[in-house]
Amino acid sequence: MGMTLAQKILARASGKSEAKPGEYVTANVDLAMAHDAMAAVVLILNEAGISKVWDPNKVVCLLDHYTPSPTAQMAQARQLVENAVKALKIRNFYGQHAGVCHQVLVEKGFALPGQLIVGTDSHTTTYGAFGAAGTGIGFSEMAYVLTTGKLWFRVPETIRFLLSGTLPPRVMSKDIILYIAGKYSTTVAQYKAVEFTGTVARELSIASRMTMSNMSVEIGAKFGFFEPDEKVRQYLSTRTDKPFDCVSPDEDAVYEAEYEVDVSNLEPQVALPFAVDNVKPVSEAGDIKVHQAVLGSCTNGRLEDLRVAADILAGRKVNPDTRLLVIPASAEVYKEAITESILRTLVDSGAIICPAGCGPCFGAHMGLLASGESCIASINRNFKGRMGSPEAKVYLGSPATVAASAIEGRIADPRKY
Repeated sequence: MGMTLAQKILARASGKSEAKPGEYVTANVDLAMAHDAMAAVVLILNEAGISKVWDPNKVVCLLDHYTPSPTAQMAQARQLVENAVKALKIRNFYGQHAGVCHQVLVEKGFALPGQLIVGTDSHTTTYGAFGAAGTGIGFSEMAYVLTTGKLWFRVPETIRFLLSGTLPPRVMSKDIILYIAGKYSTTVAQYKAVEFTGTVARELSIASRMTMSNMSVEIGAKFGFFEPDEKVRQYLSTRTDKPFDCVSPDEDAVYEAEYEVDVSNLEPQVALPFAVDNVKPVSEAGDIKVHQAVLGSCTNGRLEDLRVAADILAGRKVNPDTRLLVIPASAEVYKEAITESILRTLVDSGAIICPAGCGPCFGAHMGLLASGESCIASINRNFKGRMGSPEAKVYLGSPATVAASAIEGRIADPRKY
């Protein structure tokens, strides 16, 4: 019987000829990623008296959540990580400069098809855009991985989403994944793998695929895959000289469920507070004033996202009652946006350009909301208190919807621009 992508990767990583759904395996990890949470992992390692990692070349560490350090406590955590990576001889350390972990790993050519990648961040599923099995793990699990290079997994069942039709203008992959969350719920893929396939999936850019793989965890997924193809090969050809195999699911692979999503008539989607699956088409979202609009995050802070926003905002102004924060996902994206004059267009419109990193996405610092305020954001979660005051509201939308809403000061349909 054939195997899905998750089964194939876990079978290979655990040295088995096959891996069946429901089976438990001990797998060799290909790559471990840690961001600011490395501070907590280091404390666990120190307490256990562990002074080296299993393979320093297979560990990547950077700082993106609390960047630049917003408090003295976080500055101490930063210093702890900086000292630890030197002591542990972790060479792939990018500090506070590079940007959001998931964007940086891809840019640096670390995320390769067929790999098993674990990270101290739930959105490690992003690497599924390259056909890698990426998943988030906890601090103690990461300490174990850094020590042994191994971790146990339950082989997940797989759900397949067949994306068909033609994506309308100003409708983005963020709208597709929000629609899926709204229709099928945030638990439809609980501890399951997801494969996005079909003509639309193949037509999506690498950046757009990353958005959907990133948010696959928001529908419960352990892994969120796109089958690697020529677009992946071309992207990686300029990023790495390491060999890799574009693993594909078998034609006779067995799926727990298959759903077809025809995007031809899809409207821009908005997730209303306080759940990712509380989704409505923008035409049904209502007349909602927004005090802040945020463009960025590991979900939608890439160059194509900034391009879309700049195209809408060119020659227009941000509403005087709305703040527009733009946070490029990485230093590379930041520089490319400067070269293309994208940031100039956004600044001219009234946007505030912030350092590459996570910014206000998870409520740590920079751009937090006051009580009673509302925000439209291209981030991945809108939980209560996610971006500052628990009395504030966060709405999720695509970069196009964020840009249109920044102009009107209300959640707006980007198709009119």
